[in-house]
Amino acid sequence: MDVFDELLRGVRGRGAVFGRSVLCAPWSLRFTDGAYLTLCLPLRGAGWIVPEGGEPLRVKVGEGAIVRGPAPFVFTDDPADGTGTGRAHGVREVRWGQVRDTGAPPDRGPEFDCATVLLAATYDVQAQVPQRLLRALPPALVVPDEEDCAPMRDYLEAQIGGGRPGDQIVLDRLLDWMLVCTLRDWFDRPEADPPGWYGALGDEVAGPALRAMHEDPAHPWTTAELAVRAGVSRTTLAKRFTELVGEGPVAYLTEWRMTLAADLLTRPELTVAAVARRVGYADAFGFSAAFKRLRGASPSAFRREAVAAGTAEAAAPAG
Repeated sequence: MDVFDELLRGVRGRGAVFGRSVLCAPWSLRFTDGAYLTLCLPLRGAGWIVPEGGEPLRVKVGEGAIVRGPAPFVFTDDPADGTGTGRAHGVREVRWGQVRDTGAPPDRGPEFDCATVLLAATYDVQAQVPQRLLRALPPALVVPDEEDCAPMRDYLEAQIGGGRPGDQIVLDRLLDWMLVCTLRDWFDRPEADPPGWYGALGDEVAGPALRAMHEDPAHPWTTAELAVRAGVSRTTLAKRFTELVGEGPVAYLTEWRMTLAADLLTRPELTVAAVARRVGYADAFGFSAAFKRLRGASPSAFRREAVAAGTAEAAAPAG
């Protein structure tokens, strides 16, 4: 199993696209929706991403930017005034689900005078599994596109507001693809700081053990059995795995099982005992003790808190 695929499988856009913002200088868009991730794709022109408390990053056509929330951030033409305050015109505050075509003079088409066109999409990532990877992201990042992405940008722009059946689901899936490609390219860059296990996936000793645990987390793995998978001695695996990942194979497996369990506990149809069995525990008591040790709360308490948070989010007014 490709672990990267597994971690990002649940990161999906659902009506997440803000839409196309047509921007005339001076302009600023302040994103205040509190999304976990925002993908920004300039379709024309360029601008500056200004994360809260962070350094401005320039992003232009041919590049993609990802901003990690939930703190607000600004997309602006002038990073010296990145808060958007004091601008002559063109200042907008954007919340999730809103579509903005901004800054155009009323008597002319927006594309006539405006130099920058931005496409933005948000991802509210609540699941614990993808957060293992996404927590390693900086507050904001910019990655150049691969050469084959230019036609995709043109297609994305053409789809917005087209009014064809299924437009939104098409946009969601295309943006999912752009997000995953941008993340994958980022973690391959020298300035990235991926978690230890990410680099260990390509190691000839630690990699097979990692993949085995992810393929079947409920299996009663031992270090000796994982060493057989890797084709090395138990001592060699334990040493190499710890050097690369920062913890031993059994400790990693326990943490991975509790991550899976945290997501399973949000499903009301599964009892705590059923969740325990799915992550490799024969009895609920042993599972509960391990979960509380690593997560700071019992499975039942974690479930109650997750359900309460989901109910509060559903009841919150949109925009």
